[in-house]
Amino acid sequence: MLIKSEASLQVIERTNMNNKLMLSLFLLAGMSHAAPGPALATVAARTSGTAAAVSADGVVEAVRQTVLAAQVAGAIVELRVKVGDSVKTGQVLARMDARAADQSAAASQAQVQAAKASLDVAAKDFNRQKLLLQKGFISQAALDQAEAVYKASAAQVNAQIAQAGAARTQSDFFILRAPFNGVVADVPVVQGDMAMPGRAIVIVYDPAELRVTATIPQTANSPALTANPPLAIKVELPGAAQPWIVPTRVTLLPTADPNTHTLQLRLDLPTGTSGATPGMFARAWLPGQAGTDGSRVFVPAKAIVRRAEMSGVYVVDSNGKPLLSQVRLGRAAEDSIEVLAGVSAGELVALDPQAAAKAR
Repeated sequence: MLIKSEASLQVIERTNMNNKLMLSLFLLAGMSHAAPGPALATVAARTSGTAAAVSADGVVEAVRQTVLAAQVAGAIVELRVKVGDSVKTGQVLARMDARAADQSAAASQAQVQAAKASLDVAAKDFNRQKLLLQKGFISQAALDQAEAVYKASAAQVNAQIAQAGAARTQSDFFILRAPFNGVVADVPVVQGDMAMPGRAIVIVYDPAELRVTATIPQTANSPALTANPPLAIKVELPGAAQPWIVPTRVTLLPTADPNTHTLQLRLDLPTGTSGATPGMFARAWLPGQAGTDGSRVFVPAKAIVRRAEMSGVYVVDSNGKPLLSQVRLGRAAEDSIEVLAGVSAGELVALDPQAAAKAR
């Protein structure tokens, strides 16, 4: 009886294994005949017939900006402005301790008065000597000596007046005044600091005259940049009230950077451009130059994937597999965005980035 039971158990075990194998084959067959998932919606990257624009990164600068520095040493005893204040021409911005200089100026002025008194005495003596010579009481030599004393006194007066003027000028060095109407950009000191010759006290710029300085490769240099009228150049100021601005003047510096082999392009902004301040990022857009590839690649704006500082699109290959490709974006046009690098014309781009990410 025991042997028969063991044989029965082996038969039951083989039957269970066969059932499991058949179930696995059935599931595999069902999976092989399952309906495929929905295909990704794609669009081909299109091109336009206009020449590709050349972009150049730049920065907003003030045409007139000055650093008011100390010309003499002295403790800063008064600061009348702070960052962001508007100032007028000649307005006092800061004062330094000028007590020693004021005393020196006062002493020089006193010496001027003493020299003038000596000159008055010498002039009267010279006039008396001339009368005495006419009456024959003195010699010509005595008159010549009196005349020499008078001229020396006059020269001494002139010297003291010049010295007093220099002392007054020295006193003015302890006062900083605004050279033009502008805005205070920075005050890198505090009251009580020691000012030394050349140390910056106040930085002032004129907000009415701004420009964008952009760096362009030397291959983009063209006589058309400085033509009259200039090319249709536009300046992009992200975050400003006017994101697209047409410059009033274009200046291409005649020298190139020997290290980077680039040129500097200065674009003057219209007077009163709101929202623009020195130091802001800007981008200059130059029309495509003759002889360059005129194709511009565009993709739908909704196909762009932005992750932190990276921008990309999902490019679908020949097998239907989406691959994330990093791109460099250009200007936006309605519902499309220009792609400067990363996607070629005719490549299929997934319209739904989220669906493409799941299909990977």
